[in-house]
Amino acid sequence: MDTLSYKTVSANKNTVVKEWLVVDADGQALGRLASEAAKLLRGKHKPSFTPHVDCGDNVIIINAGNVKLTGNKWNDKTYIRHTGYPGGQRSLTATEMYKKDPARLVEKAVKGMLPKNKLGAEMFRNLKVYADANHGQEAQKPRTINLNDNK
Repeated sequence: MDTLSYKTVSANKNTVVKEWLVVDADGQALGRLASEAAKLLRGKHKPSFTPHVDCGDNVIIINAGNVKLTGNKWNDKTYIRHTGYPGGQRSLTATEMYKKDPARLVEKAVKGMLPKNKLGAEMFRNLKVYADANHGQEAQKPRTINLNDNK
């Protein structure tokens, strides 16, 4: 009697194949864009996904200035931070954050969807967000991903 034996392949830092991906945020809803970017950063789209290893790709998000928020979120959504001093809680609405730096809106959304540990911080470093279509990673020969095709 022949028994088939399968072996679960667990990726490690040396065996992971990373590539550079470009995602166009033009006209995309912020949360949907962020969740797809987080999947690409974590590597969940790869068959060799391993939860405790950074096996995701490097993601470049362009045109972050053209991202959409639905409903009244531009005025109602608030981002809270603390200065570290007593009574130092500060908050910004999505509109105020967008006026300061549109790329930070996307960065915060993606960071909130990554693991809250050292591995998540390492994955977040693989994300580059640009408010317009110009990015400085042409030398890496990034592949363009259309998020509308992933549905």
